[in-house]
Amino acid sequence: MKIAVLGAAGWVGRAILKSLEGRHQIRAFDLGPKSWEADGPWDGGKVIHGQISDYETVDRVIEGVDAVIHVAVYFGPYEKNDDLPFLVNLKGLWNTLESARQRGVRRIVHIGSCQVEHPDSTFFTADVRRPDGTLYAVSKRLQEEMCRQFHDAYGTSLVVLRPCSIVDSRLDLGKGGAKLGPGSWSVSMVCRHDLAEA
Repeated sequence: MKIAVLGAAGWVGRAILKSLEGRHQIRAFDLGPKSWEADGPWDGGKVIHGQISDYETVDRVIEGVDAVIHVAVYFGPYEKNDDLPFLVNLKGLWNTLESARQRGVRRIVHIGSCQVEHPDSTFFTADVRRPDGTLYAVSKRLQEEMCRQFHDAYGTSLVVLRPCSIVDSRLDLGKGGAKLGPGSWSVSMVCRHDLAEA
């Protein structure tokens, strides 16, 4: 299968590439060569650099693939006049979904966030909203709403995964290289390699 991974150079993206490598033809997309520096270069398939906020670029990435995994995210820091969270998190997902729809791609996975989860002690339905007004949380909720709209309007087949705290249990590390240790944790954790397999 030919699979496009958008946001491929990131913490979760690299785990997804490793999971797919050798089993599928992979087209890896991310911002530029600098975005690959943390884990080093990847040579398991075609690498495309560009802005996810540019429709034509995203459309070239998706052209001819059978499936799309959207893991691209702008995670901060957030400034008051910063357009990047909207361009990456919202325009980028819109471009991905619209290109996939136009090209007839039937398999789409979007990595969401636990920021879309329901409030404690509330039964979860489609109408429940979590009261968190941070730019990251709002943009992740809007992403999920966008996925729902594409499904309802066009019948787009989507899977949205909602991980919370993504770690690497193989290396005993949190995102950014923080060492995991014993203690009491108030959030659920998922290993990035397990998330990639999902």
